[in-house]
Formats: sequence, C-alpha cells, structure tokens
Amino acid sequence: MSLFGDSLDAAVQKAFTRPAPKTAGPQMRYLVKQLGSTRAVAQMLRISQRTVERYVKDQIRKPRPDLAARLEREVKKRWQPQIRARARRKAATTGGIVIDTRARMGYTAPIGSTDQDRIRHLTIALPPVYAARLFDAREAGADERALKEIAAEALKEVYFQDSGRRAGSLEEVRFTDIEHLEFDL
Repeated sequence: MSLFGDSLDAAVQKAFTRPAPKTAGPQMRYLVKQLGSTRAVAQMLRISQRTVERYVKDQIRKPRPDLAARLEREVKKRWQPQIRARARRKAATTGGIVIDTRARMGYTAPIGSTDQDRIRHLTIALPPVYAARLFDAREAGADERALKEIAAEALKEVYFQDSGRRAGSLEEVRFTDIEHLEFDL
C-alpha cells in the first residue's frame, strides 16, 4: 500500500462522472469487457476461468475479502480512463494540486537555524509543475519514497521558502511521520 500513490489515485477518482460498479457481478462483467476474455481476467485476479464465468452469470455473488479487494482495485484502475487523463492533464497544466497533510516534518538548513522535526498541519496549493511530476512518477511506477521526495520538494519551495521570496538556503525537507495525507485537484 502506497500512501502517496493511493492519495493521488483518490484525488483523480473524485473527478469521475459515474460511480464504478460496487458488486462482484458487475465488476467482473466490466473487467471481461475491458480485457476481452474471462481467461485474461482469471489470470489477472489469480482465480480460475470457471470462477470468473460464475461471477459473470451471478452464480456467485460474494467474493472472499482478498479477491474483493483485488477486484475493486483493478476496476478502479481502469474506470473512466478519459476522465482520469483529463483530470491529470488539468492539474498538470493549469490547476495544480492541493496537498492536505498532518505530518512530522523537518528540514536541513544552515547552522544556527531551528530544523527540529515537528508536527505540522498544512493545506497548500502546489503549482502545476509538481502535479505533473507527481502524476508522471506515479504512472512510471515510482515507489512511495520517490513520491514523498517530490512532495517534500514542492513543500520546500511553496511553504518553507514561500515560492522563493523567503531568504535562506534550505537544503531539503523531509517527512518523518505522516498522520494524514490527502490530495485534491
């Protein structure tokens, strides 16, 4: 589970115009339609082809919890790709992205400054360039550490250095403990 990646996905899902299917039968039928065969769905979900066929025909209605989680994740990953792309494009070109976090953050700065980690609750609008970097990294399969570094760099510029207006040479910002994280487009 990736806190930053899942938060980015949740922000994009807020742009959906229709809700994704909630129950197993419609979810399976959607995946079969997207992937073209029950065999492909079975391989992706690591279940038998016959089991997929039984879900499609509503002969089975309630999946095991682990299968239900995989099924929901795969449906949401493929749901409304054009809406998803439009939301990402808007955030990356004009709108930017808002980060709302309650985390323990510190920074590395010149000697004589107070760089002690402390809990901060920040709601900051990040410029489109950072939204683009976050979404591009997410699409490329970046891990949690890489997404965290991009967000920390954005907070360094926008919050700690006030978009370059605050004097001082701040070297890096670091997240040490995150209690809450939410992105909004």
